[in-house]
Amino acid sequence: MKQTAPVQKNEYYDVVFEDLTHEGAGVAKVDGFPVFVPNALPDEKAKIKVTRVKKGFAFGRLIDLKEESRFRTKAPCPIYKQCGGCQLQHINYEGQLLYKQKQVKDVLERIGKLDLSRVTVHPTLGMEDPWNYRNKAQVPVGTREGGLVAGFYQQRSHEIIDMNKCLIQQSENDRVVQAIKEICNRYGIKAYDEERHKGWLRHIMVRYGVATGEMMVVFITKTNDFPHKNAIMKEITASFPHVKSIVQNINPKKTNVIFGDETHVIWGEEYIYDTIGDIKFAISARSFYQVNPEQTKVLYDKALEYAGLNGEETVIDAYCGIGTISLFLAKQAKKVYGVEIVPEAIEDAKRNAELNGIENAEFEVGEAEVVIPKWYEEGISADTLVVDPPRKGCDEALLRTIIEMKPKRVVYVSCNPGTLARDLRVLEDGGYVTLEVQPVDMFPHTSHVECCALLKKV
Repeated sequence: MKQTAPVQKNEYYDVVFEDLTHEGAGVAKVDGFPVFVPNALPDEKAKIKVTRVKKGFAFGRLIDLKEESRFRTKAPCPIYKQCGGCQLQHINYEGQLLYKQKQVKDVLERIGKLDLSRVTVHPTLGMEDPWNYRNKAQVPVGTREGGLVAGFYQQRSHEIIDMNKCLIQQSENDRVVQAIKEICNRYGIKAYDEERHKGWLRHIMVRYGVATGEMMVVFITKTNDFPHKNAIMKEITASFPHVKSIVQNINPKKTNVIFGDETHVIWGEEYIYDTIGDIKFAISARSFYQVNPEQTKVLYDKALEYAGLNGEETVIDAYCGIGTISLFLAKQAKKVYGVEIVPEAIEDAKRNAELNGIENAEFEVGEAEVVIPKWYEEGISADTLVVDPPRKGCDEALLRTIIEMKPKRVVYVSCNPGTLARDLRVLEDGGYVTLEVQPVDMFPHTSHVECCALLKKV
């Protein structure tokens, strides 16, 4: 007999919210059936309207808030409810940090099956001033009423919300994006239309070296021509003398992927520079570089602490990117080996090592799960192994290699608590014990949380 849901679309219900999803929506239950409602908080009482019913859950809309959480606050951004950039501005910062710690604890128990009476999950390390922290603005461009618009997409859509300023962006990025939009408007530049696959300008990206004040502008375009190029370059560089690099990336494909394969420097330098702690980094248009340098230093200091180095260790850094963690480790280790699948990132890592006079770090292109076993066969074994994988977590083959290699310590840096919990379970079953997990708020006012975990061989 087919079971029907205890809620119906377009019906109203009085509920009490119990939790938040990993995307920051409130969770209420009607006869045990979960309903997810944006902008609602745990312990709040409200009337909701059900907007969509699925097999095991439903979505709803807040109609009347009858009892507010002590963490509720008025979102300062005027387009917060339309824009998809932030999810948590309606929660005060104390509440956000508590929510992120709870999110990490929940998945470690539920997915990782870890006993939190023996694993310490520390309070989330937050920022003193959690605004204007992003050093990279990357915004799609569209057309409305004949003029260009640029901003983040509306939640769950590809409708661009035009914005003059973003409260989590470095204010200098906002100024430059607005100026480029106005300059391109004056010269009649056509925005790309993803439905019709017509037009020219797809995205504007601005990178800012917070420590150096240097800036890079990237035009992501459908074709490799550049209408009114000289005039546009002249206006940008005259208005913003700290712009050191202007780059064009060409993406001719009908895709949601932002970057294409072809990149050209059309004015100035190939790199801008920034520092994290006392290490200097060269950043190109395609470099992966953390968007919150202040919190990156907090995260990497914790990784360094967990690595427990005394100058005699060999360290392997899987998923090393442009060498950010590797170079921090190299200052305190005997030798560091880094591996990364993206060739351009390895070139950047080598350049960054040279830039900082670091000679005890070696980098190789390839899949970590292929290169690290090869190193192991060649006699290269790690005392400490550091992983900082993408959101999908570590490859199974890499986890098996770690278990076979038996490094004394594993330091796991994660941008996804769910895949972190899954991988910790595999490592625990393979003879490791998780001692500590430190959440770090790298992206205030969003639902994302970074973690650093320390494991030791039993």
